[in-house]
Amino acid sequence: MKYRPRGIDILYEDRDLIVGNKAAGFLTVAALWEKENTIHGALTSYIRKGSSHSKKEVYVVHRLDQATSGVLIFAKTLQAQEFMKDHWKSTIKTYYAIVFGKMEKKEGTLTSYLVEDENYKVSSTQDTEKGKLATTEYKVVKEDSRLSLLKINLLTGKKNQIRVHMTEAGHPIVGDAKYGKKTQPYGKNLLLHSSSIEFTHPFNGKRMSIKADVPDYFQRVMKYDY
Repeated sequence: MKYRPRGIDILYEDRDLIVGNKAAGFLTVAALWEKENTIHGALTSYIRKGSSHSKKEVYVVHRLDQATSGVLIFAKTLQAQEFMKDHWKSTIKTYYAIVFGKMEKKEGTLTSYLVEDENYKVSSTQDTEKGKLATTEYKVVKEDSRLSLLKINLLTGKKNQIRVHMTEAGHPIVGDAKYGKKTQPYGKNLLLHSSSIEFTHPFNGKRMSIKADVPDYFQRVMKYDY
């Protein structure tokens, strides 16, 4: 594909949506420290097919952290974006995470109010006025003496939510130097992946489910039929 976008493999595309598998290391949208090298920019170039006169745009539906890989949806029209956001509560978002240690409770729900400080670091707060409610449902699907593989149902989508919840539960995600261990014995990759998403299509109203394969480095840390 001549205009293949950098940092994302397109899994599905039609007149309303582009759904892709984002590589780790790429921002979804521009940030203060990075304006150019984003998935939003790459997909904009992709749909414009190199035309400097094209006015085509892609519209953000949701985001993934820079270090997180996995399935990501963009809309191709404002109407599709509005529909997706209006129906976001019915969207089912499934993640895989490999965390340090063995979870005492093999499945459960983590809930807290999250707040971000001036250094862009998120943490839980008792102040329900300042914090935003975040809920993470998890289940241990494999474990050994050192690590646990979790399948996560993201019930809300707050910034850094899964990473903060797992660290505060005493089981930081492998590769998470920001919220977890400063030294990472399994490499620098954050072992958090947006595995699949199920949503209602904005044009035909049908339910769709799209899966994004986990990166190879997951298998190197924990073998599993993801």
